[in-house]
Amino acid sequence: MKHAVPARPLAHSAYEHLRESIVTLKLAPGTPLVEVDVCAKLRVSRTPVRAALERLHQEGLVTMTGNRTLGRAVVAPLTSGDMRELFLLVGALDGMAARLAAGLARSPRARLVKRARAINRRLGALLRRARPSDIPLAQDLDLAFHRLYEEAASGPRLLAKLAALHVQRERYVRLYTQAVMYAHSLEQSLAEHEAIVAAIAAGDGDLAERRAACNYRNGLARYERLARHS
Repeated sequence: MKHAVPARPLAHSAYEHLRESIVTLKLAPGTPLVEVDVCAKLRVSRTPVRAALERLHQEGLVTMTGNRTLGRAVVAPLTSGDMRELFLLVGALDGMAARLAAGLARSPRARLVKRARAINRRLGALLRRARPSDIPLAQDLDLAFHRLYEEAASGPRLLAKLAALHVQRERYVRLYTQAVMYAHSLEQSLAEHEAIVAAIAAGDGDLAERRAACNYRNGLARYERLARHS
């Protein structure tokens, strides 16, 4: 006898599918997310789809029009104001994580620094090649660099906040990374990465926090310049 699949796993599966499509821009900003269409595409009932859309709405990836009924959901727009808020928020929290990482004991801190510098070397190699096919990997490596020290010493609350914000920020990263690579702005970002690592290696929490926040502020400025000329 077959048992019904619980609604919660279906809702999570629908959420993961929709989030991946939104973050990677397969679903463009402003795309309507009509319940009936989403249900047909994912082959699930309305209940898990509604739960998935509500979760995406809470994360800022979906907006509700009219009276906010879930049947009138759309992919959230990409705006300069939203980008600025996200980068500044992530930068502040990422700076806190860098401070905590700098406070680790010598041995785990040394391992963290070694792994972070290995990621930067791989990013540098991609920059020198500047191939369009390398862009997804460059995006993944940049996120991996920050996650490395974020996860090294942060508590569950800080990690949860960072994870939610990184998902929203990723849309802007994917939109502008190609232009950043060809403008050689990644060289500046790599130098800022190394400055963060150096502060963590020295166990200087104040400096690590300032440099991490600075990396995000500078990244925001680079993206804003590209947005104005795109």
